[in-house]
Amino acid sequence: MLSVQVDEKEVRKLCKQKIVELIKEVDAEYVFWDTAELKRRTCMSWSSIQDTFFFDPRFIKRKVGQKWYFPARATRKFLETWLEEQP
Repeated sequence: MLSVQVDEKEVRKLCKQKIVELIKEVDAEYVFWDTAELKRRTCMSWSSIQDTFFFDPRFIKRKVGQKWYFPARATRKFLETWLEEQP
């Protein structure tokens, strides 16, 4: 027979630590990405981005002044869909 004892205080402590980590991760998410962040997130050069998906009408982007901005959540969702569509 196997008997397991769990220290409830330790379990609560571990759960709280994990919750704090996840909250920090969510808070660290940007609302917008710029071109540097887009390149970093995709591991692609700017020319590769332009050659592959930049001009796709589904790819949401806005130019403000001289700088491009991309909504983080919509961009992530688009990139996941786009990647799945690739042969």
